[in-house]
Amino acid sequence: MVEHTRTLDFKIAFAIGLGTMIAAGIFSLSGTAVAAIGSSAVIAFVIAAIVASITAAGYSEFASIYSENGGGYLFSSRTFENDTLVYAIGAMLFLGYTGTTAFYLATMDEWFFRFVLPEPLHALPHGTTGVLAALLLGTLNAQGTEESGTFQLLVTGAKVAVLFAFIGGALSFRGPSTAVGTFAANFSTDLVGIVTIAALAFITFFGFSAIAASAGEIIEPKRTVPRAIAASIITVTVLYALVIIAMVNSPVPAEVIAREGETAMGRVAAGFLGPIGRSLIVAGAIFSMVSASNASILAASGIGSLMGRQGQAPRPFSRIHPQYNTPFWSVATATGTIILLIVTFIMLFPAEGGVLPFQVTVPAPVVGSLTLTELGLTTLTGFATLNLLLPLSVVNLALIYSRRRYPDIKRGFRVPGVPVVPVVGILANLALIYNLPLKGVLVGVFLVGVLLVAYLAWGGAPAVDDLFERVVEPQPATTEGTGGGSDTEETDGDRYQVLVAVARPDRAARYIKLADTLGKLQHDNPHIRVLNVTQIPEQTPSEAVRETAEGRVTRIQELLSEQQLDADYTVEGHICQDVAFDILQTAREGDVDQILMGYPEEHTDVAETIEYKAPCGVMFVRGFTDETDTSVINVGAGGGPHHKALLPVVEQLGRNGAELHVISVDPNGGGGRAESADATVAGLSDAPEVQLHNVQAPTVAEGLVETAASNGGILVIGATRTRRLRRWVFGSTPDRVIDLADGAGVPVIVYAGARGVQGPIEDYLYPIYRSLTGRQRTEASADGSSIEGD
Repeated sequence: MVEHTRTLDFKIAFAIGLGTMIAAGIFSLSGTAVAAIGSSAVIAFVIAAIVASITAAGYSEFASIYSENGGGYLFSSRTFENDTLVYAIGAMLFLGYTGTTAFYLATMDEWFFRFVLPEPLHALPHGTTGVLAALLLGTLNAQGTEESGTFQLLVTGAKVAVLFAFIGGALSFRGPSTAVGTFAANFSTDLVGIVTIAALAFITFFGFSAIAASAGEIIEPKRTVPRAIAASIITVTVLYALVIIAMVNSPVPAEVIAREGETAMGRVAAGFLGPIGRSLIVAGAIFSMVSASNASILAASGIGSLMGRQGQAPRPFSRIHPQYNTPFWSVATATGTIILLIVTFIMLFPAEGGVLPFQVTVPAPVVGSLTLTELGLTTLTGFATLNLLLPLSVVNLALIYSRRRYPDIKRGFRVPGVPVVPVVGILANLALIYNLPLKGVLVGVFLVGVLLVAYLAWGGAPAVDDLFERVVEPQPATTEGTGGGSDTEETDGDRYQVLVAVARPDRAARYIKLADTLGKLQHDNPHIRVLNVTQIPEQTPSEAVRETAEGRVTRIQELLSEQQLDADYTVEGHICQDVAFDILQTAREGDVDQILMGYPEEHTDVAETIEYKAPCGVMFVRGFTDETDTSVINVGAGGGPHHKALLPVVEQLGRNGAELHVISVDPNGGGGRAESADATVAGLSDAPEVQLHNVQAPTVAEGLVETAASNGGILVIGATRTRRLRRWVFGSTPDRVIDLADGAGVPVIVYAGARGVQGPIEDYLYPIYRSLTGRQRTEASADGSSIEGD
């Protein structure tokens, strides 16, 4: 594999934190804060910054120990032994990040409706543009499109420039001395209001976690992460204070600012700078919210991926998309959660007048009663902040526990005053939670409770690293004078890699020869990884099978050492409880380009799982011997995604000198139905010569095998896509071909292309497509067309 390279220096790490913090908080909460408590909004923001700084210090210390991606969930999982507690932290952070993103995009939606959308479009439900933006950002993240470090730096610089223009407009409008005087005269003594605003404002400072969450990408993280976190929090606090001073000096009356709420800053900018200034602030606000949302989606999907890997979320969450190299299912789940939150809080149950014909009201202390069908942006802010503050309290607790549990671990940065400082952080976080909107807290507690009950009912799954063990690490398995061991300076990650899963040691040599032949179609010097997996029976300790696994690898090495194999390969041995998972995980972690394994004689569930979940193409082989001739290739005139995926491989074999035969069978006995050979022949258009055989036989399988036996060489067919309906291993035709080929002595390759995300959709749509096209061909045949034999 290619070694991971850290690429982010201090200025980029600083820009990540600063850019994430300069978002909806400064553009929307500033107006709400000034309307509520005037100049005291500065105090509220400073309180939020101090509370964030205490926990940020803990993040810095943990990041200096565990310089990996994952943030608070990673730190908790490395510190605590209680799986339920660790899961709760991960679930809350996932809800916190997605809730924060929903808050950003819902705020952006309000700016769109207030300043951008023309009047006729105001009939659209509020939240519409937020949902569309979430879909766009989710799609971009799923495809691997993310901000580069340089772009993030430029974006952050632009945001800061917009804010300075706004602040400068206020000072120019009022004059510096007047502005300071007006600011000093508008302080409020409403302590409850100050703390409440501080609780809401905390969400704006949580951007520091984005720096720690990216520790795996940062150069010298033990030194850079603490500096970048401190610098970004201080800078943002100063900017927020200056923005509050500007808002207090607004020519817009206080009652208008209160009425405008989340969009007040745009109205104030128009008063300072005119229409151009307002447009500048609107553009800066929308762009800031979108870019900060992008960072939060990345953080949420990163936590989901890590939870999947550790067995605390569905396993697909950790699966990396073979084409985009992103945790697709985790990104999709994060995006879906964001959309659900926007729809629930903003579209279905806004702050005033929900869509339900009735209201749900419950008694509540202090406020008397709560109408739960009226939520809105403030409640969403409280929901998101709750799910950030609670995990941060636990991270502070984890810092105290880590110091006692691991006193000798090397810490690049140490928080002073432990345990006093973390305890203060815990108490401050709880105080902020107490002052959050009660409806947001109730919704947050309810959803976390639901997720916790679901997890306890499920019981979790083994962590990826616990599912298999490498008993024998990859090593060259040849002796002097044979293959194995590359003479080039290329790393394995730079070359085409074929993973050969071998159950029977005596088949290793023939599979390596075939894998090398196929690999050389793509690379002059492919690397073959031979893998033998020994399954651990249930309720059996791993030590009981370790010796067996080592013996199998030794046997493979002995057999291969007797062969003169002109191939570069290694052999490794694993033990596990789930053979299919072991093969798939080895392929994913090794960035394998192709899997080759025997067609299943037993354990068909293993082959089914590998075909459906493989990150690359899979070749299932049957009937190969050391003397098998690969210079003649027979391919059926099939259809479907798997068939199309194998054609480039067959075409390349033809360009390398193999004799290609396309077999189109008309099953006159009703065993299957004829497939047009046109698409198959067209898919092999770059091959020097292709021979077409139109034959008739009782079944498609019989026609394929009989013709391949007559031509000689091997038969290549694609796996079917109808297994979801049939629940067979590969479908009826491949199974019948294998049965007949065994008797006829015809070697067979059943090819399954990389499915990607669209695979499950194709599983259901392709049978419908086959039915429709089959009916069209039947109608065409009734008009006089026919398939002739050769």
